[in-house]
Amino acid sequence: MYTRIIGAAVAAALAVTVAAGCTREPAGPGSPGGNAVDVGSGAADGVPVGADQPRSDSDFWSAYAGYLGPKAAAGGVRLENTSSDNDSNRLRSNVDTLLSKNVRALILAPQDTAAVKPAIAAAAARKVPVVTVDTRPDSGGAYMVVRADNRAYGTKSCTYLGETLHGSGKVVEFQGDLASINGRDRSEAFADCMRSKYPGIKVIEIPTDWKGDRAVSGLQDKLLTDPDINGIYMQAGGVFLQSTLALLRRSGKLVKAGQPGHITIVSNDGIRAELDAIDAGEIDATVSQPADLYAQYAVTYAEAATAGRTFAPGPTDHGSTIIDTGIGGMLEDQLPAPVVTRTGGKVGDLDTVATSDPGLWGRK
Repeated sequence: MYTRIIGAAVAAALAVTVAAGCTREPAGPGSPGGNAVDVGSGAADGVPVGADQPRSDSDFWSAYAGYLGPKAAAGGVRLENTSSDNDSNRLRSNVDTLLSKNVRALILAPQDTAAVKPAIAAAAARKVPVVTVDTRPDSGGAYMVVRADNRAYGTKSCTYLGETLHGSGKVVEFQGDLASINGRDRSEAFADCMRSKYPGIKVIEIPTDWKGDRAVSGLQDKLLTDPDINGIYMQAGGVFLQSTLALLRRSGKLVKAGQPGHITIVSNDGIRAELDAIDAGEIDATVSQPADLYAQYAVTYAEAATAGRTFAPGPTDHGSTIIDTGIGGMLEDQLPAPVVTRTGGKVGDLDTVATSDPGLWGRK
């Protein structure tokens, strides 16, 4: 009887989640909701740069798109915009379109980091430098990668869960697309950390390909077979947050932090909806990847590429570190991505900042 009751509740939650996913509202920088963001064209008389938006189903990417136009305007860059909607074939076609407009640099955020190779090769044939944002091409070829340390995302999320759960329990992991360097980095680092530091925690991996419906469907099944799950790691809050909360709420498992039965949830992104959910006690922490800085330094490096500037590994003047990726001399600017909790402070050896920190892009 218990299984049938929970199963019905979870199925109802899934239906509500799917319906909710079809009614998203427009979003601006840092706001939850929508997929219809006007990127903006930047500076009317600026350096022409092509920019492809990678997807329209994520609050994080909606926020990034909202920042890109104003950052381009401030940086003297005129944008030509396309959208590939998580389709590597469309990305390749969009690059051809942008190159036909005689752009002098490209800003791409490839979701499949192996399949982007032909697009980068097409740009190289036209001597157009490519800046990639959030992801690193598997085969190299980018002038600069603007990204945070995604292995650190996995390790930090593991540490928070491991310390909060005192090294025991069952944790569901929503894995990102393993065709993406981000999905691989976060998943591998999370697994390595759990094995070495918290062997008493059972990790239940759910492959998602960055798709919210796959995460919810997988969690639905696990709630039936493992009702004592006490932790969740979401590798992308912009994709997974709302559907996960809806499912837990409808199944009677969305218990506030500090109360018996609470499921400890760590997310990655730093969108406003995550910060609000932390304040409400619905989730516990997130790693804030800086959508505003991604947009700012994508524009900065695109403009620098057109001017022929070069960079070297080492600390930058904006609080990050440029590393040599070891792939054909390709460089990566690893921007800071803090762990955010309700009150900030130490969790084990992990430093966290409070949701009220004014420096968080999700609060701007």
